[in-house]
Amino acid sequence: MRALLLAALAALQGAAAPAPVATPAPITPEPARILASYPHDTSAFTEGLLIDRGTLYESTGREGQSDIRRVDLTSGRVLARAKLPPALFGEGIVAWRNDLFSVTWHGGQGFRWSLPALKRSGGFRYDGEGWAMTEDGRNLILSDGTPVLRYLDPKTQKVVRRLTVTLGGRPLERLNELEYVDGEILANIWMTRYIVRIDPADGHVRGVIDLAPLIAQVGTTDRDSVPNGIAYDRAAHKLYVTGKNWPRLFEIARPQRPS
Repeated sequence: MRALLLAALAALQGAAAPAPVATPAPITPEPARILASYPHDTSAFTEGLLIDRGTLYESTGREGQSDIRRVDLTSGRVLARAKLPPALFGEGIVAWRNDLFSVTWHGGQGFRWSLPALKRSGGFRYDGEGWAMTEDGRNLILSDGTPVLRYLDPKTQKVVRRLTVTLGGRPLERLNELEYVDGEILANIWMTRYIVRIDPADGHVRGVIDLAPLIAQVGTTDRDSVPNGIAYDRAAHKLYVTGKNWPRLFEIARPQRPS
């Protein structure tokens, strides 16, 4: 199963399938178990999702349509929104104390917004692309589509650490939306139905969550309407996922930590 998964991810990344790698134990994708579902705005091209102090926030992409929203979880109703400049493609978000940081796909332009009002309060710069963000209680963590996650100092937004993510001993690309959950980094793999569970100590993939049960319920046929969006309510211990232009947001069972 590990070899098949590696080959599938490699094919989606446009690369040749890697040779089988000897590993201590195979990774069998774990089907996501749906606990509940809620309405989700089908016009939202979801790039980032998070819950801060019980409140759901979402960022959306595409030039001229990108915004950051405060959303009522149970109804899907947008309670407040902040528009990005029309030339920018919005990407991931992360909450840090009373601020929300957001990044954009190209140009290295990041923004800071006040919480919960979503009033722009500043900006910052970074090299390369911005895909998604999360935080581990000490640093912000940024993905850019490569196998390397960058850890940023929340005060200066300077890189303080780099973590290379590997699956079966090989670097894993297309790391997209991120969420830090129970000592692991969860990441959507863009253009696949998988969420990988990353060990933050050394970057190896501990497990794989298969979102096929959710995709079956959504029923979308649009190639771009892929899973993207992971939010964890740390107080309630609830995990939520959605996708680009999906009609539903799902609560799924939290993955069990390996013993």
